Amino acid sequence: MLTGKQKRYLRAQAHHEKPLLQIGKGGVNENLIKQLDDLLEKRELVKISVLQNCLEEKDVIAAQLVKDTGASLVQIIGNMIVLYRESIDHKTINLPN
Repeated sequence: MLTGKQKRYLRAQAHHEKPLLQIGKGGVNENLIKQLDDLLEKRELVKISVLQNCLEEKDVIAAQLVKDTGASLVQIIGNMIVLYRESIDHKTINLPN
């Protein structure tokens, strides 16, 4: 579970990043979960864009992604979802206490 201070730090880190995944009308599927899992292991912090043609709500998508990947939700802002999961092999982000 992330603290407020850690979430603020991660939001600042994610601000300048470009979205690495897009979720469209196909929604969340096994292939997307696998790609996200790999990205979280390599990058720890992933920004996801929810396209306008997506049929599901952003909150539902974010909850499903968190459940399926074991990541923490950093923020949902506009059509962007930011997720964080500490990497086992590629740790690059040092969270404040």
